[in-house]
Amino acid sequence: MSSPAPWIALQSQQLLAQRGHAWLLQGPSGLGQYSLGLALVRAWLCEQATEQGACGACPSCHAIDVRTHADLCVLMPETVMLELGWPLDEKSQSDIDDKKRKPSKEIRIEAMRDTIEFAQRTSARGRGKAVLVYPAERMNHVTANALLKTLEEPPGAVRFVLASEAAHQLLPTIRSRCLTHAMSWPQEHAALPWLQQQGMTADDARTLLRAAGGRPEDALLFAASGRDPKSWRGLPRALQRGELGAVADWSPAQLIDALHKLCHDLMALGTGAVPRYFESGDLPSPPSLSALSAWQRELGRESRSAEHPFNTGLMIEALVSRAQTALN
Repeated sequence: MSSPAPWIALQSQQLLAQRGHAWLLQGPSGLGQYSLGLALVRAWLCEQATEQGACGACPSCHAIDVRTHADLCVLMPETVMLELGWPLDEKSQSDIDDKKRKPSKEIRIEAMRDTIEFAQRTSARGRGKAVLVYPAERMNHVTANALLKTLEEPPGAVRFVLASEAAHQLLPTIRSRCLTHAMSWPQEHAALPWLQQQGMTADDARTLLRAAGGRPEDALLFAASGRDPKSWRGLPRALQRGELGAVADWSPAQLIDALHKLCHDLMALGTGAVPRYFESGDLPSPPSLSALSAWQRELGRESRSAEHPFNTGLMIEALVSRAQTALN
């Protein structure tokens, strides 16, 4: 496994120095909640852990790397488990392979029951057990309530990490049973070299970090989606011209996110502030604040159906047309 980003390693070291059986890692996306949660459980289960964290070389660390550690339970939506390389249980995998159902986007109650049963078992390696829940906000009320009792009175030496990108959506009773850690926002001088280590050029790293609002892991996802940094810089002018081809392969959710960012930056520019997501020179002259406010409200309404549009192509076309109107 590659070394965690320096800001993740620092936070891991700080949290490992504190006591507690349940942590809630919270903050917006792209700050490394999953990475930090995994670093914590690796250190808790490591056979040669130091103050800095897991050794990375012992049998326990290897078992986590190959996703087979008997004392680690990951509680995630099936879509996220498949994306991150964690194996599903045999029945769930069989149902999905046989097209009986699609992978769940929520944490299923069956998985929660398996987790509670796991918590009551004896540790296989003798160093306690760990449960990693991510993204924790994907628990519905039924699954969250099922976790409550175990979280409050964990049987034996079991520790929990709940990693969330929307902690406000969690039940207050869940939040109250955890120690809370607000994710650190890395400085640009730390994030840019790390992005370059992941294979980006200096210019691309700077553009994508800006596009992601300063959140390095979101910048990586942006790059992984196949979108070109140069196209991001040219997006405002392309939308002003109504060029549908500039976003033809985007999902409605991706486009609405980009339009919100563009609207934000034009508002900033119009009030004499510094844009956050685009370079000033890449932005057209801002329309009136009232026009931008109206556009922003429309985008908010459109975002409610972005994940399940009636017709994806028509929605993209309508969003581009509306953007062209707003920008002219």
